Amino acid sequence: MPTSPITEAATEAAPLSLCAREPRVPADRLVAEMVPPPRFDAVRFDTYVPDPKQPSQTEAVRVLSDFAAGLGGAHASGGGRRRWFARKPAAPTGPRGVYLDGGYGVGKTHLLASLWHATPADPSLKAFGTFVELTNLVGALGFQETVRTLSGHRLLCIDEFELDDPGDTVLVSSLLSRLVEAGVALAATSNTLPGKLGEGRFAAADFLREIQGLSAHFRPLRIDGEDYRHRGLPEAPAPASEDQVTRAAYATPGASLDDFPGLLEHLARVHPSRYGALTDDLKAVCLTDVRPVPDQSTALRLVVLADRLYDREVPVLASGLPFDRLFSEEMLNGGYRKKYFRAISRLTALARDAKGLIAQ
Repeated sequence: MPTSPITEAATEAAPLSLCAREPRVPADRLVAEMVPPPRFDAVRFDTYVPDPKQPSQTEAVRVLSDFAAGLGGAHASGGGRRRWFARKPAAPTGPRGVYLDGGYGVGKTHLLASLWHATPADPSLKAFGTFVELTNLVGALGFQETVRTLSGHRLLCIDEFELDDPGDTVLVSSLLSRLVEAGVALAATSNTLPGKLGEGRFAAADFLREIQGLSAHFRPLRIDGEDYRHRGLPEAPAPASEDQVTRAAYATPGASLDDFPGLLEHLARVHPSRYGALTDDLKAVCLTDVRPVPDQSTALRLVVLADRLYDREVPVLASGLPFDRLFSEEMLNGGYRKKYFRAISRLTALARDAKGLIAQ
């Protein structure tokens, strides 16, 4: 009888399991972690490599460098720390932020993190988070406390700005208006122009006033180009066998091993705001039996997990279908298509990073 990979690896420590994790994240951690993720710790404007065929990329570096330099003065409320008796600052005229619009993989998050690093202010006066993390912060702290917490900041960076439902539209419109009134500068990235947010996902026309209000806060900055994650690189590796995935999980300290359908079910029981904590201290994610995602709710949860894994540079080794077959044609042609293409792009990059986990 052949020996199973688990039996052969009995001397190795058993791998972790994402499905066994149910993290609880206190509100103060949500605030403290509003900094660029580990993947973008060291990025700067001079480490961004513009595509010479895309002059908009070079222009984006120039505009954002000037924007950062312009944030070096005193906070509009009179300093980094608000006085409760301070006179309310006059509402700014014109856009108080920049909005990086472009396809997935053109380096928008690199540029946004570079702006955060380049802004001459103490890290405690700068906040960086995804759109999902920002709305989760409001859920954890409440609207008024979120306004109070962020109003003393010099800069708020919002990555992956998307409006998925009318409630988010009204919430974020109100929040950003209050922060701009308090003198907070804004920067955001998205695959959708601010005037087009929500299209294809809900009746955006019914919320045109809020969407136009959001758009008024930003100066759009278009960044053209192809996905740098695959620029000049070989194609993503084919999926591994289940045997290879299992052996790699047992041989890699700090790796997790989960059945893909089981992981999707577990994600439904964990709030997306805790997906970052779900991946704490992971060195690799090993998945068996990858198959098409069954529905849109599940697909959107997987997108958030893919973002958190990519931010933390966690390699993903998987058996089953390749990642470009996760989402149905209907999903890839629908209102969330840009999210799904981003997830495919990021998971493909992580699959390439995982090649070294397979024993030669």
